[in-house]
Amino acid sequence: MWMRLALVVMLCAAPSAWTVIETYQFDAPELEQRYYRLSQELRCPKCQNQNIADSNAPISQDLRKLLHQQLQAGASDGEILDYMVARYGEFVRYRPRFGGVSLLLWAAPGLLLLAGMVIMLLVLRSRKGTGKASAALGPDERARLDQLLEKAERES
Repeated sequence: MWMRLALVVMLCAAPSAWTVIETYQFDAPELEQRYYRLSQELRCPKCQNQNIADSNAPISQDLRKLLHQQLQAGASDGEILDYMVARYGEFVRYRPRFGGVSLLLWAAPGLLLLAGMVIMLLVLRSRKGTGKASAALGPDERARLDQLLEKAERES
């Protein structure tokens, strides 16, 4: 009895129980497939890490409705994505275009790695050069070092 009651409470408390399921009628099955693919590709401007298919934010509901209307009106995928980018910026796409500002974002990790390697190489070379200069002892310093080592051996 208690197990059933606990199961009912858990099911009612599940966030999926509160989700709104929107169903749109499409003229062709291809449009429905395009709708699901594009809704997975477009990011919710409010949620930031959810696509519009998974988000319950009001802006995502509006974007899903707009996506349906544009598909029914005969817009191509490119036209729909261009419209969304023009209105919400490149951020609205999970896979931003390769070019412009996003080119810098794509290239930044490689450039930073290359810069780090160059800096590390320069630092190691400068240390290597200073290490040789300090390792060379003059005859007076060498004699003093030998005396100190002999003294340390006698004391131990």
